[in-house]
Amino acid sequence: MSLPGTSRVEPGGWREVGPAIGLFSRIAGRVQGTEPPRVFLTLGRHRRLFWGWLHFAGRLMPGGRLARREAELVILRVAARLRSEYELVQHRRLGARAGLTAAEVAAAEDADTEPPGSLSARELAALRAADEIVAGQDLSDLLWAELGRLMDEQERIELVMLIGHYAMLATVLRTLRVAPDSPTG
Repeated sequence: MSLPGTSRVEPGGWREVGPAIGLFSRIAGRVQGTEPPRVFLTLGRHRRLFWGWLHFAGRLMPGGRLARREAELVILRVAARLRSEYELVQHRRLGARAGLTAAEVAAAEDADTEPPGSLSARELAALRAADEIVAGQDLSDLLWAELGRLMDEQERIELVMLIGHYAMLATVLRTLRVAPDSPTG
């Protein structure tokens, strides 16, 4: 059995991930102000699966229809619920870049924290959707109807897929024991 702090799959170097993923990871790290992201260098060890996953993930965030701050709130809630330290560290930074305040990040991470008045009804409903889906892998009809008053059908589909994707990713990162990236400079 692996210790909780010990990587089960070490991030790959150029030989293991290839030049394309290696270069992509370096560029991503520079953009984010971190070392090359371990999520890419770890998942990149399975090159074919990596590119398919990256394309899908990029369609959700940052290329999705949901507002960036809304997506970041949801990702932070999922990461907190599933205890994904990697995602929490990563998306605290990304959330701040998307305009989230410290109080909004705290509310996203802790469902028991009183949400600040700056969160919209739509954002609050999205956080409740994350709670319901993570807890029971389903969404109540009542909340689905509420989301229907706030979002169009494609946005609701995307919200459910965003929650499901980040729940899957949290499980993968936690299971593989991927450590958060260190900031540079």
